[in-house]
Amino acid sequence: MFIDETWAKTNMTRLRGRAPRGRRLVASAPHGHWRTSTFLAGLRTDGLIAPAVFNGAINGAAFRAYVEQVLAPALRVGDVVVLDNLASHKVHGVREAIEARGASLLFLRIRPVRATGGMRSRR
Repeated sequence: MFIDETWAKTNMTRLRGRAPRGRRLVASAPHGHWRTSTFLAGLRTDGLIAPAVFNGAINGAAFRAYVEQVLAPALRVGDVVVLDNLASHKVHGVREAIEARGASLLFLRIRPVRATGGMRSRR
């Protein structure tokens, strides 16, 4: 299964919009209270598991708490958990919590992207 996170910020709210001609657009947007919400979940071939939302950006302590309290109880023996190389995924306790459930942990390898040709002049 793959574990990943995404986020949303309230300051990404559009401050302008469209309304029918002659009508005023009435909507609300947070003013000066910018917040970040982070969504984490695991993706298996049969669906989404262990979803969680955190207020603020994810850090090592929050990610370890997610693994111990939300993800680990949903793991099955033999599961393979794949994470990207985010520093908060590598804190002490994450691997131990996953392996205690009989699952294994892998990190994605990052390969450098090589250019395949370069600039060529047209003749």
